[in-house]
Amino acid sequence: MATRTQARECVVGLLYAIDLGNKNIARYSDIILEDKKIRNKQKKFALELFNGTIENLKKIDKELSLHLKQRDINEVGSVEKAILRLSIYEIKFSTLPKAIIINEAIALAKKLASNNAPKFINGLLDKVQK
Repeated sequence: MATRTQARECVVGLLYAIDLGNKNIARYSDIILEDKKIRNKQKKFALELFNGTIENLKKIDKELSLHLKQRDINEVGSVEKAILRLSIYEIKFSTLPKAIIINEAIALAKKLASNNAPKFINGLLDKVQK
């Protein structure tokens, strides 16, 4: 059975694809989750995260832009942006403890993003959650 971390990782992949211009990826989210063996509760969790992030993308990007010092949102790498968007969605729209959300984001950044990403993501999400 997949974990919530694996579900989040898959959501980051879907958000990454959208950021790169694959606007139709949502049609295939069920197939992609199934392919990654994300099923049952974790699939429901992943779809809630993905759909919630997409539905609130303008609000999330506005929040993200507020905390980017002298940087444009388009200067942030696509993987880092996907992790941040997902995490900001969870911070703003879920009841999960903020520390867990931030720790999950840092773990995803260590696994998927550049070497400087965990520190960048930690600092930015710390500002968002305050």
